[in-house]
Amino acid sequence: MARIIRIGATREANLKQRLRRHLRKLGLKKVPDGGYAPEGTDKAIIRSLHVAQRTERLAVNRDFLQDNYAKLTEHFASGVELQVDAIKPMLRRVRSDTWESDLFRLAALSWSVPVSNGFGRRLRYLVWDDHHDKLIGLIAIGDPVFNLAVRDNLIGWNVKDRGARLVNIMDAYVLGAVPPYNMLLGGKLVASLVRTREIYDDFQEEYGATRGIISGEEKRARLVAITTSSSMGRSSVYNRLKLDGVHYFESIGYTGGWGHFHIPDALFADLREYLREKNHKYADLHRFGEGPNWRLRTTRAALDALGFRGDMLKHGIKREVFLCCMADNAISLLKKGKGKPDISGLLGVDEVARLALDRWIVPRSERDSTYLTWRREAMAGLLGNPARSRAKSEPGRKRAG
Repeated sequence: MARIIRIGATREANLKQRLRRHLRKLGLKKVPDGGYAPEGTDKAIIRSLHVAQRTERLAVNRDFLQDNYAKLTEHFASGVELQVDAIKPMLRRVRSDTWESDLFRLAALSWSVPVSNGFGRRLRYLVWDDHHDKLIGLIAIGDPVFNLAVRDNLIGWNVKDRGARLVNIMDAYVLGAVPPYNMLLGGKLVASLVRTREIYDDFQEEYGATRGIISGEEKRARLVAITTSSSMGRSSVYNRLKLDGVHYFESIGYTGGWGHFHIPDALFADLREYLREKNHKYADLHRFGEGPNWRLRTTRAALDALGFRGDMLKHGIKREVFLCCMADNAISLLKKGKGKPDISGLLGVDEVARLALDRWIVPRSERDSTYLTWRREAMAGLLGNPARSRAKSEPGRKRAG
């Protein structure tokens, strides 16, 4: 028994030491309320907080990148190839186990802030330039987090209302443009395409008859609103996102600066193993899935068991939250749970794209020619130079025969 206690105590001590060392390495320092906070909230500091998570993500995907980088980079544009006024955006639905899903995965890995894989209901798209046959950006919407104070307060929900009507909201957990389109305010174009009739119709076809996980009851889901949040604090992409007098996204407030992004996957796996040894209910899968709320609760439970205050999950990075109303009467429908969505104002992809090109893309190309210097080969640097990694690994491979 004494031996078991010493082993358990050693595991706890090691986990505590790793947690403290990891937070210090990120540049987070303990503050008077017990939480950990960065020395600032500018974008460079926020990116630095994600370095460990991004490095880990690239390492996990190293084989995928080495095997697919060469054949997938042909889908990225060089700036000199673009005839800006001829750009023709369209949505290409992403299905599992296709080249589109491989391209989506590779492009998402190029971003400085790692993106979620999503959970539950999910719709993914490549935003495609049909004229140049190149990738503009990515859209992915999935189930929203259950607890989001600024959203719930805006709608006027109590707990019962939220449980019954959250099914009518999705969250854009991946939303952005890739180079060189991002240099032409392509992020605004991509975000605007969320509010289109095509996405509304795809949701209705895929999830219009949704069965509640907890209640088991069939719910007639209607996509009346989509949320998203900025990973860099205040957003310059979603703010003032308006076309032809219509707001496509509106700011509704900020998160409280709590979360688990600063706990990388490998460390989270060890925290789960620690809970598993204690037979804790959050250690393994449960019937309600593995959404972000579950991961947050699991991490908090492990920290509590290790003797840390839950405030360790207060990283201080407040994300700006935005709401896109697909229906003109979205707030009323979500609050009362009665009525028919008024989607008369929803435009199609072609119409929204034309408005976005005229307002943002073409004028930016005329003011700033930086995009012309971008070469698709530079994508390698954003992906940890997968070709170089392959070259380094070649000598270690056994020769045939």
